[in-house]
Amino acid sequence: MLLSGWGVLTPDATVSRGWVQIRGQRITGVGAGTPARPAEGEEHLVLTGCTVVPGFIDLHVHGGGASFVQGAPAAVPRARTFHRRGGTTRSPASLVSTPVDALVDALASLAEDGVVEGIHLEDPFLAPGRCGAHDPRSLRPPERALLERLLDAGRGQVRMVTLAPELPGAIDRVRRLVDVGVIAAIGHSDADDARAQTAIDAGATVATHLFNAMRPLQHRGPGIAGAALEREEVACALIVDGHHLADATARLAFAAAPRRRALVTAAVAAAGTAEGRSRLGPVEVEVAPGAPSEGTPTIAGSTVTSAAALRHAVRARLPLAQASAAASTLPATLLNRASGLGTIAVDTLADLVVLDADLEVEVVFVAGERVAPPAARVAR
Repeated sequence: MLLSGWGVLTPDATVSRGWVQIRGQRITGVGAGTPARPAEGEEHLVLTGCTVVPGFIDLHVHGGGASFVQGAPAAVPRARTFHRRGGTTRSPASLVSTPVDALVDALASLAEDGVVEGIHLEDPFLAPGRCGAHDPRSLRPPERALLERLLDAGRGQVRMVTLAPELPGAIDRVRRLVDVGVIAAIGHSDADDARAQTAIDAGATVATHLFNAMRPLQHRGPGIAGAALEREEVACALIVDGHHLADATARLAFAAAPRRRALVTAAVAAAGTAEGRSRLGPVEVEVAPGAPSEGTPTIAGSTVTSAAALRHAVRARLPLAQASAAASTLPATLLNRASGLGTIAVDTLADLVVLDADLEVEVVFVAGERVAPPAARVAR
């Protein structure tokens, strides 16, 4: 397939009028101007006024129309379809706090069917006072035996684990995760700066939804937020949906951590459903315009897609190229897929999203296959 007539975000520049050629699963050509005549049998897709960006990689998503922890693995196709229409071409499945036996079953089911691109455990090693909408009854201290049980159930598919570094044994668990090639993320925590710095020294490289469910950034107590913004080895995951963060806060994080910000959705099963009641693990939540909640000021994840997060970032006066890199390039690097995803260059996988002038999704390609046609639009 040959795509032409739109802007192209390449690693080096934004081409105002360019083309991309796909053969099989990979990109075989990228250029500016008018492409050569398509080869015989090659489809030529021309859409003017659009921009092609790398496929979005959502590091933190709990579902969409169905919950990964409650519906695994049957929930995966439904959630994947919803989020692919919102431009997400790859994502691990994030699991919320639930009783340990149920969590083990969900891990084993997802791993056995091989239907997800990794698993993110956002539980059960969270601080009770900063657990947000997670069920506090399901939280557990990060004991080594429990961590090993969860990793074993995941059969090598666990890619990231979030934990509160102030919990007893947490720093040793960070080291263990790093040793086995799992991303150690810190969040849902009341850790002070010293403890956050210790966790980063031990190998933690992601701050889970920066600013949310953690000690607030203060001038004499920076906590995880301050440590993550300061330390060059830490990626700052941000939910930029207009509810989790003020726009000014998002701009501040982008300015303070260049090339270290990742746009995530933290979308829950309520994403893609009508208003009403839904569930976040064992917790019932109220789905309202904006974000689900427990009927309290606590936000229970989001209902946005990656494309909606990118649109909001641009409306918040963040450059499109920076927002796109946060939604694709950095997440690909974190998942050790930088050579094949997260960029538009020759010989990379053809995971692409075509956005119209309003940054709505027009077309989505996953490994060269068109998975969302022009008619597949998602709600604003």
